[in-house]
Amino acid sequence: MALNLLPMKALGILFSLVFIVSAYSQTDLEVLENSPRHQEWIELNNEGRTLYNFVVYPEIAEKAKVLIVIHENRGLNDWARRFTDELASEGFIAIAPDLLSSTVEGKAKTSDFESFDAARTALYNLNPNQVISDLDTTFEYAKSIAAGNGQVSVVGFCWGGSQSFRYATHNLGLEEAFVFYGTAPKQPDELVKIEIPVYGFYAGNDARVNSTLPATEKQMKALGKFYTYDIYEGGGHGFMRSGAQPDASEGNKLARQKAWKDLLLKLKS
Repeated sequence: MALNLLPMKALGILFSLVFIVSAYSQTDLEVLENSPRHQEWIELNNEGRTLYNFVVYPEIAEKAKVLIVIHENRGLNDWARRFTDELASEGFIAIAPDLLSSTVEGKAKTSDFESFDAARTALYNLNPNQVISDLDTTFEYAKSIAAGNGQVSVVGFCWGGSQSFRYATHNLGLEEAFVFYGTAPKQPDELVKIEIPVYGFYAGNDARVNSTLPATEKQMKALGKFYTYDIYEGGGHGFMRSGAQPDASEGNKLARQKAWKDLLLKLKS
């Protein structure tokens, strides 16, 4: 009797989904602490400031694509580092810059802030040009990693999703930009600079962000730029984080599983 074997790519994604589902019962920090992968903090200098970057390496023999992970407006918290590790579990080198690094006196990293609210306030006070400069510093380091294959893409969430879209207008050396529930730059003269594919991932229950999509799609199409997106019904804003928690709602959990599968398909195609 013949066996119907799954293609290797599909089988790999199935295993990754099993890994993600099994991690739902663990906290973000527990997932990080139980990871077998090499994790390290890299300190980079940018205009006299120390920029901290959390880097995770995959357990593979060949050189790998590098993904820059841009955190939410909560800063580089445990979940953002967990997601960085999960990307490495799929064969990518993942690097997450802490964009709050050394921006407030006495606060070296996001973890030094007394609350998420304090981190959020500091984040919204950042100079947008400084954010781009920090991402450039991380990008140059990403290109220099000996285990990397020279390809660098960016993925961001919420505030970081908007920064991912914005960074695509600035850095023509990127391979792709992945935008999770983030908005596009409003100025067409910014969008015209984009030379790479932009992929969007949005929540069904997120009217504030989703109301901007038709205009963005129209502008990108008029400019001849590649922009495509999916909306995950049942998910709310931030579903990639909230859907990974032990108390996740069914809608957020399913949205996260589907979006994770779609992200991997795009990254590995």
